[in-house]
Amino acid sequence: MEQKKVLLRISNLKQYFPLKKTSFKDKETLYVKANDGISLEIYEGETFGLVGESGCGKSTFGRTLLQLYHQTDGKTMYYGRSLDDLAPRYVQDILKNLPQRKTEMEKLREKYAKLDAEYQTLSEEEKIHRHDERELAKKEADDAFLDIVQLIGGLLISDDLEAVSALFMEGYRIAAEIRDKRGELSELQLDADVFADAVKQRDKSGKDASSQKRRLRELQARMEGKKAEIREREKALGEKKFAIEALREQYREDPQYKEYDHYRDDGIDLAKLNYREMRMLRKDLQLIFQDPYSSLNPRMTVGQIIGEGLLAHRFYKKDDDRMQNYVMKVMEECGLAPYMLHRYPHQFSGGQRQRIGIARSLALNPKFVVCDEAVSALDVSIQSQVINLLLDLKEKEHLTYLFISHDLSVVKYISDRIGVMYLGVIVELAPAADIFAHPRHPYTEALLSAIPTTDQGEKKETILLTGDIPSPVKPPKGCKFHTRCPYATQICKEATPSLLEVSPGHFVACHHRSDTDVLAMSRKVSVQNQGKSRRKEEE
Repeated sequence: MEQKKVLLRISNLKQYFPLKKTSFKDKETLYVKANDGISLEIYEGETFGLVGESGCGKSTFGRTLLQLYHQTDGKTMYYGRSLDDLAPRYVQDILKNLPQRKTEMEKLREKYAKLDAEYQTLSEEEKIHRHDERELAKKEADDAFLDIVQLIGGLLISDDLEAVSALFMEGYRIAAEIRDKRGELSELQLDADVFADAVKQRDKSGKDASSQKRRLRELQARMEGKKAEIREREKALGEKKFAIEALREQYREDPQYKEYDHYRDDGIDLAKLNYREMRMLRKDLQLIFQDPYSSLNPRMTVGQIIGEGLLAHRFYKKDDDRMQNYVMKVMEECGLAPYMLHRYPHQFSGGQRQRIGIARSLALNPKFVVCDEAVSALDVSIQSQVINLLLDLKEKEHLTYLFISHDLSVVKYISDRIGVMYLGVIVELAPAADIFAHPRHPYTEALLSAIPTTDQGEKKETILLTGDIPSPVKPPKGCKFHTRCPYATQICKEATPSLLEVSPGHFVACHHRSDTDVLAMSRKVSVQNQGKSRRKEEE
């Protein structure tokens, strides 16, 4: 079986928004907990659907992945580039302080071990009350551990972490130099392309191009010099990596080394990047907005809207004729005629505007695209056109989508896997066909039962959820769905359920996920009770 490549690995992502204090007497700062501990993986080349009620945090999650909101907590590992490609600052901060980091990690581990020992002696009722405290201590210890081992792996067991730190820091500095030199080479290439095009145009029109040719030769000579410098530094980086591997050989047979080295990770933690570093990745991670009207600048033509990102990310220089040709090519791929290049947004229909938004995002050749309710504002006939366009472009450009929507039928059609979100947490995650055929969480069942059908032979009872949706400012303790769940027990009110795998690829966050017979019986009774209540109301 072919191993799927992970593009994004999200661990315990949290996005909180602080609320303004209404009085100087308020001591506690309250937060809107839009996303509260989301963990999942998004694979390269798949479409991951995300569904849930309005206000559950779907759009916030998509924007947080792109770091349009700087996430409050958690890790968002991106594997579209390597650490050597970007050489982010946070890596330097960890590597140069390895001994201190290890000491802090050991203290947090000791704290968790002490708390866990106490927890094991408690009664079942007391464990319910101390569950969240224990989980928080475990998270802090695990985060401190992962920050180190994801960079140096099993070398954490080395007796001389100062030497390990020095060796890794030398490699980091070389990688940073290569990154900067590649940026300079890219700028030289951009200038050279402009002069090469100018030479071509002047030769074609019979004009003198000697000065442009001379300037082009100068740029090409500088480029060759820069490439030689990059090759030299890449050779030096290879030597440092060889030295690191030689150091690893000393511990290769140590069982603890093998355990720790399993966590070594070349992904980039987006949550730790600064503004400049994140900007370097913006072209890889794009967004298609929900509203095709307000997301387009009414004072810019279609060509300017699509070309704005190309200029910002230095694909082309301003007034470069090649950019117009490229924009027209992208427009044609997205179903827009080239003659529309100089039109303004108000001259287009809703479906055409959404195509402009799609073209703007895909012009940068991204690897991951968040489709935030990309078709919800469109008519059904136009929706099908845009969805098929997205699927065609996905196959052609090898894209990965996070598709956020309320329309469960659309999500079923376009998605490979689906996540169900409730009040900022993922409650169920499974392949699209599996989640529709065998929903395992009560909330998922209620959502699917609300899908209208024209099949007269299908008898489906709508599951009515009682109670109000809790506030994301003060969500209920334990399972957030327990205030509306007909099967809730005492543990649901006290302990937060983990998202665990109940069948291959099918994850559920429910304390009663394995009580299938009990739940089936409870649902049958619940449906019967609802039918009796309706009949009484009708009488």
